[in-house]
Amino acid sequence: MTPMRVVATLIVAAAIMGWVVAIGRGDPLQNDKPVIGRIEVHVVGVADGDTIDVEFRGHVSTVRLLGIDTPETHHPNKPVQCFGPEASAWTTSTLMGATVELEFDQQRRDVYDRLLAWVWLDGELVNTTLVKLGYARLLLIPPNLAHGRALLTALESAQGRQAGLWASCESR
Repeated sequence: MTPMRVVATLIVAAAIMGWVVAIGRGDPLQNDKPVIGRIEVHVVGVADGDTIDVEFRGHVSTVRLLGIDTPETHHPNKPVQCFGPEASAWTTSTLMGATVELEFDQQRRDVYDRLLAWVWLDGELVNTTLVKLGYARLLLIPPNLAHGRALLTALESAQGRQAGLWASCESR
C-alpha cells in the first residue's frame, strides 16, 4: 500500500469514527446504545410498584424496574392482586418527585418499549428495597442479572421475616 493510500485510509477511518461519536451524543434514553455509569432523572409518574415515568432532558420515558415484579394494580386483564396497592403506594411515596439514578444492564428495553433499569435513590438500590420490604417478588430474566445476588439476599430476608406479601398473601 502506498503512503498516500495509507493516509487516505486513515482520514476515512477518522471521519467514520467522528461520525459514530457524533451520532451517539443524542438523548441516552432515546436509543439502545449501552450507557456507562448512571443517568440522573426526575420521577414524574408512578404506574404501579415496579413501573415509573421519568423525565430526562425534556423527554418522558417509562421505566420498568429490573429483577422484580410487584403485584398488579392496573393490569387490563388481571384483578388487583394481594399487596399490589401497598407496593404502589410505597413506590409513589418514595419516588414521586424524586431525583433518582438509572443504571442500565445488558438489555435496554423490553417488548413494550419501556426502559429496563436498576433504580438508585440516595445510594440505595430501590429494586432491592422493594423485595426486602416484601413489596415485590423476584423476576430475574437473563441477561439482566447485574444485581441478582443482592435481590436473592433481600428475598431471603423478606421471606424469613414474613415481610409484606410474604405474610399477607395466600399465593406467596
